[in-house]
Parts: sequence; C-alpha cells; structure tokens
Amino acid sequence: MDTKLTLKLDKDVIAVAKEYAAKQKISLSWMFENYLRAVTSTEKTDFDEFEISDFVKSIPVGKSNIPADFDYKKERQDYLIEKYNSL
Repeated sequence: MDTKLTLKLDKDVIAVAKEYAAKQKISLSWMFENYLRAVTSTEKTDFDEFEISDFVKSIPVGKSNIPADFDYKKERQDYLIEKYNSL
C-alpha cells in the first residue's frame, strides 16, 4: 500500500535528484523508496560478499584533471584511426 510522504529538503538537492531520476528514466519516489529500502534492510545481500579491489579504490572520484572542453568522441575517433591505419 502506497502512502504519501512530505519531506523538506534543500532545493538544489531536489533539482539535481530530479535531473538524475529523469536521466535514469525512473521516478524520484521510486529512487527514494529503494534507497530507504537498501539502507534499512537487515538482510545480507550478495553484494555484502564482495570486497572492493585496490584498483577500484584507487580510481579518483569527484574532481579530475580532465578539461571541461574535452571531446571524448574525437579522442576515440583519433585513436581508432591511428590504430587501424597502422595495420
């Protein structure tokens, strides 16, 4: 049975969350419900069995040194052209 819940949150957080949910093609309600379900679950899941590798831990999160105007599509295209032209 669904029940309505009213929350008071920072408007910037709400805006970012709505944008994220839209990109994922899910509702904000679904996202929030599943988050609450995950953090309140007392059952052990398969994910609890996995240990995060040192390599994954070494991947930087957040700010990076990638320029804002970096064109990954062009870089990939240049890489593939160079790779297959050398064959």
